Amino acid sequence: MANILITGAARGIGQELTRQYAANGDRVYACCRNSGSADVLNEMAAASSGQITVHDMDVGDEASIAACGASLKGITLDVVINNAGVTGGAHQSMGDTVVADWVETFMINTVGPFLVAQALHDNLKASDNAKILTVSSQLAASVWPMGGMHSYSSTKAAVNRVMIGLAMDWKDAGIAVALVHPGYVQTDMGGAAAEITPTESASGIRNVIEGMSMDNSGQFFKWNGEIHAW
Repeated sequence: MANILITGAARGIGQELTRQYAANGDRVYACCRNSGSADVLNEMAAASSGQITVHDMDVGDEASIAACGASLKGITLDVVINNAGVTGGAHQSMGDTVVADWVETFMINTVGPFLVAQALHDNLKASDNAKILTVSSQLAASVWPMGGMHSYSSTKAAVNRVMIGLAMDWKDAGIAVALVHPGYVQTDMGGAAAEITPTESASGIRNVIEGMSMDNSGQFFKWNGEIHAW
């Protein structure tokens, strides 16, 4: 059994990762922005006999991240999954950009995952096989042939670089770091016409995490385990 912490666990891929890890017998710390409104997640936790617990963590709020980290002091975490993120809103074209939205997106998609890693460093360091994975996007890649979505794509590209740097910083601590493109997924973000289901994406992400090691720390993976050029 491993101890898994997942941000953005109230819906979509995060909720499915919570479901799959719990079904596998792992202990899941399921974090979300507002536990009071996370009805499905709370139902899963209530039926899990303590295997899933729900925790408030708003990754766009430094104080919220710190408070959640403090509440987990002394708990060993084997895997941390930075899944929480936002699309950045509707105003992301060259002719229609809202700077405040872009700044908020940067805080949630880029700074937030760094602060989560910072807050949970000691929890991870206590594990003999520590791993931290951040959910990124193919839109982060400079080789991806698509314009637009400037707020979203730039903040995901930035978090890639942050996590690659973290892989170097944490090499001596023995904490493996990676990023993953989850696929084009049928979630609120991807829509019903997307290519794969949350079940398929979460299963692939779990396989990526299983294969993470210090030898491949710092890599950007696709959900199917392939390396994503970026």
